Amino acid sequence: MVIRPMRAKASYLINRLLELDDTPERIAQAFALGVFLAFSPLIGVSAFLGLIIAISFGLNRFALFLGVFINNPCTLIPICAAGTYLGGLLIGFPSRPSLPSLEWQALWHRDFWLQLAGQWQILKPMVIGSFVLSAVLSAFSYISALYLIRQRRAHQEKC
Repeated sequence: MVIRPMRAKASYLINRLLELDDTPERIAQAFALGVFLAFSPLIGVSAFLGLIIAISFGLNRFALFLGVFINNPCTLIPICAAGTYLGGLLIGFPSRPSLPSLEWQALWHRDFWLQLAGQWQILKPMVIGSFVLSAVLSAFSYISALYLIRQRRAHQEKC
């Protein structure tokens, strides 16, 4: 079964997050920022941007990257689909799209990117929906992480 090792790894990572040596607020802020970047439409640059922000503001890198890497090859399509669907609900779905053919070699040609930019009406729901999803989930993750960290520390002080 694939689920059991994934559950064990997730449990391990969450425990590491809860036991980091920093204030609960700073850990929760770094994690929430990572979640924001994970659900944003900044696909492909979120880890790099997260590293720059973590270094610039002295945030906990582990907490930030744990949030960023919620978006990974296994979750990329569902995350993009959820953001696009939410954006479509908020601003409407575009009429029948005509995307350029997607071939690996086409990515290196200017014409492909010009055609894609011309299809902004297709990308707009994804961008708007992803930013809304990012804001909501990062706020939820901040509150959840802060609560869990404080609970863990209060429990450890009692023992």
